[in-house]
Amino acid sequence: MAYIQIPEENQLPGIRGLMAFRPETAKPLNDLAEALLRTTDNDLSRGDRELIATYVSYLNDCLFCQSVHGAAAQCYLGDDGSLIGEIKQDFNKASVSEKMKTLLSIAGSVQKGGKYVTTQQIEKAKSEGATDSEIHDTVLIAAAFCMFNRYVDGLGTWAASDPESYIPRGFRIMEEGYAGYDPMKSLGK
Repeated sequence: MAYIQIPEENQLPGIRGLMAFRPETAKPLNDLAEALLRTTDNDLSRGDRELIATYVSYLNDCLFCQSVHGAAAQCYLGDDGSLIGEIKQDFNKASVSEKMKTLLSIAGSVQKGGKYVTTQQIEKAKSEGATDSEIHDTVLIAAAFCMFNRYVDGLGTWAASDPESYIPRGFRIMEEGYAGYDPMKSLGK
């Protein structure tokens, strides 16, 4: 049960219920998610960007966001959930590129606070082939997901505990994206 009174007809999990409650904030938030996670003019794949969002959401212990973005990452990357599990357990041992490991390290530092990112992390990422654009986008995704996670959990929204239940949403994200998401449509209105 959310900390605020969300009308029963707007009851959806996580951020989706909050977007139905305040649709005027849904559009800019979804536009931001679309720009960060789905734009085609980006050096990082959509799967990589969803992986960063998942990792930061995991560090923030936001069940809804780590589950829905983990499902999107699984769908984009053709993963059965094993990779997501590896990332959460120890991304340094996960079967991702060394470049992605450096970007996840940067994302983890941003999750603690922007000033935790070090020159050494940036240099290591660049030595592994990360571009300025990839580093920029990693930091921005991590920072934005700290906000999204705090929005979802700060209002006490609910989330399904079964990770498999998020897979259909992951496919929907792949097909439709975020910018066109209409919370009222989800409610059949």
